[in-house]
Amino acid sequence: MASANTRTALFVIDVQAELARDLATQIPHADRVVQAGERILKSARHAVAKGGEANSPSIIVFIQHEETDGTLLRDSEAWQLVLPPQPGVETELLVAKTTRDTFESNPDLAQRLRDLGVGHIVAFGIQSECCVLSTCRGALRAGFDVTLLRGAHSTFDTDGKTATDIERDVEIELQEKRAHILPWEDVIKSWE
Repeated sequence: MASANTRTALFVIDVQAELARDLATQIPHADRVVQAGERILKSARHAVAKGGEANSPSIIVFIQHEETDGTLLRDSEAWQLVLPPQPGVETELLVAKTTRDTFESNPDLAQRLRDLGVGHIVAFGIQSECCVLSTCRGALRAGFDVTLLRGAHSTFDTDGKTATDIERDVEIELQEKRAHILPWEDVIKSWE
C-alpha cells in the first residue's frame, strides 16, 4: 500500500431487502445492523461533506449482491438496497457483485480505490461469515488496511452456532489476519 493512499472508504456490504427487511427471510439481528448502518452512514456522509479528514471516510461504497439463479435477481424486491447511495453524489459508489468477495467480482476495484487515494477500508453489513468476511479478506489481500465494525454486521443462526457466535468468530479470524475490529460507535465518534 502506497503511503499516498491515506483516504478511507466505507464499505456497506449487502444490506439488501431479503436479508434486512423481509420478515420471512431476514437475519435475526437485521434491525440492529440496519439501525447501526443508518447512524454510520449519517456520520460518514457528514465526514465526507467536511472533506474526509483524518481517518474519516472520503468515499462510501455500496455493495449489492446479485444472482442469475436465486432470490437476489437484479431489479427484484429482494435485491433492493435498504441503505442505498444518494443519487448523483460523486462520493457514493454502487458496486455490483456476483461472488462473496467484492474484489473477486470486480478485479479493477482495488486499483480504482487506490487511484482515489484509498488505503483504508471500514466495513459493515450482512452476512458476517459470507460476503462480509470474504470482502474483508479480499481487501486485505489487495493491500488495504481493514477495519470491521463490531455490532454492525451479522448473519443467520446455524445448527451449531448463534449469529452472535459467528460474528465473534469472523472478528477473531480477521483480527488474526491483521484487520482492526472496533465497535461502530467508537469509530463514528472518531469521525466527528
